[in-house]
Amino acid sequence: MQQGYPMDWDKLRIFHAVAAAGSLTHAGDILHLSQSAVSRQIRALEESLSTVLFHRHARGLILTEQGELLFDATKSMSRRLDAASARIKDSAEEVFGELKVTTTTGFGTLWLAPRLPALYEKYPDLNIDLMLEERVLDLPMREADVAIRMKEPSQADLIRKKLMSVRMRLYASQEYLDKEGTLDEIEEIGRHRLICQAPSAFQVSAGATLTQHLLSYDKPRLLHMNNYFGVLQGVLSNLGIGVLPDYVIEDFPGLVRVLPDIESGEVPTFLAYPEELRQSKRIMAFRDFVQDEIIAHRKSIRDARTG
Repeated sequence: MQQGYPMDWDKLRIFHAVAAAGSLTHAGDILHLSQSAVSRQIRALEESLSTVLFHRHARGLILTEQGELLFDATKSMSRRLDAASARIKDSAEEVFGELKVTTTTGFGTLWLAPRLPALYEKYPDLNIDLMLEERVLDLPMREADVAIRMKEPSQADLIRKKLMSVRMRLYASQEYLDKEGTLDEIEEIGRHRLICQAPSAFQVSAGATLTQHLLSYDKPRLLHMNNYFGVLQGVLSNLGIGVLPDYVIEDFPGLVRVLPDIESGEVPTFLAYPEELRQSKRIMAFRDFVQDEIIAHRKSIRDARTG
């Protein structure tokens, strides 16, 4: 039996660039190689594997089934190399480079993004790639470097820290209440328009439970949104009473809390990142920034209550 030889790393690097670009020409531009040089390396790799990796046609290249298998492997290798590169770069004292942060649309737009100037002022060479989506990204597979989530992460090999607890409450603009009348009892909800996330939209269970409780009374008119940023815009536009997380109040002090005795259960908020990035100075800088902002956020709420 003939003994196999390990695949050439350089050929794999070129294959990965071609698969990602879908074109020999584009890959050559990225790699600073001629199209013919890239083509020779791909043919050599196919010969060494005794398989065809690409279907070639006029519009570009499409991976074969075997090519897809190899591309999955090179993507995993690329992520691991990126992680190693990040750790090596972060061994210096400077905090710089890209940091991929994922969180929900509501928290990212309403709480995190308005506070980023303080982070950039301290670390001007740090570049944040902020990914706002409800889908839970795979941190161990480096879909993101750090996450802020509205529940404790269940993935293994993560360092997690509880940041704060959030509650869903009812808010309206003063202009809306002046026009439509105040709401003193929950039984009066039927006289108003309720702005909330649609039942089919991804949301924290505490928010959905609160909304279901409100709808068990006289059914109000409804305006459904698919995230809390939309709910807030509806409230600010004087369209009704919104179900919103309590962290919005600090930045929108003009909102009026409606039915103060009505609120959801606690929603724990966690910051998480992979074990392998434990020593990353970018992660540490972001973690410390968020914790400092949380402390300032709590103090402002306490001051508002006592004031």
